[in-house]
Amino acid sequence: MAAATRTERLAIRSSEDVVKVRQQTRIFAVAAGLSLVDQTKIITAASELARNTLDYGGGGEVCIEVTEYGGRRGVRLAFEDRGPGIPDVKAALKDGFTTGSGLGLGLGGARRLANEFSIESKVGVGTKVTITRWKS
Repeated sequence: MAAATRTERLAIRSSEDVVKVRQQTRIFAVAAGLSLVDQTKIITAASELARNTLDYGGGGEVCIEVTEYGGRRGVRLAFEDRGPGIPDVKAALKDGFTTGSGLGLGLGGARRLANEFSIESKVGVGTKVTITRWKS
C-alpha cells in the first residue's frame, strides 16, 4: 500500500478554487521530484478534473498527496463530489462525450495524462476520480 508523505485537502467551489488546485498540484509535483513534463501532465489532468468537479459535480473537494510505493515517488489526487453521478462511465471516458458544452476530453484526457486512473460513480450519490503520476 502506498504511503502518503504529505497531504492537503482543498474545497472546489469556484473557478478560483480550480486555480488553487493547479497551483497546489504544481507545488506537490515539484516536492515529489517530478520532471517538468510529468509536472505538466499531472497539473493538466488536475485542472480538467477540478473543472469537472465544479461544473458537473456541483463542487466538491480534492485530496492531494505526495506518495511513495515500492521505491517510487509520485503525486496522487482524489477528487470527490456529491453531484448527480455519471450514468455511463464507459461512455463518459470516450473522447467527444459531454453532457455540457465542452469538448468532451476531460475524463479521457485525464486518464491518458496519469499513470494510474480510477473512477467510481453512483447516480444520485456522486463521483470519485483518483489519479497518480509517478516520477519517471
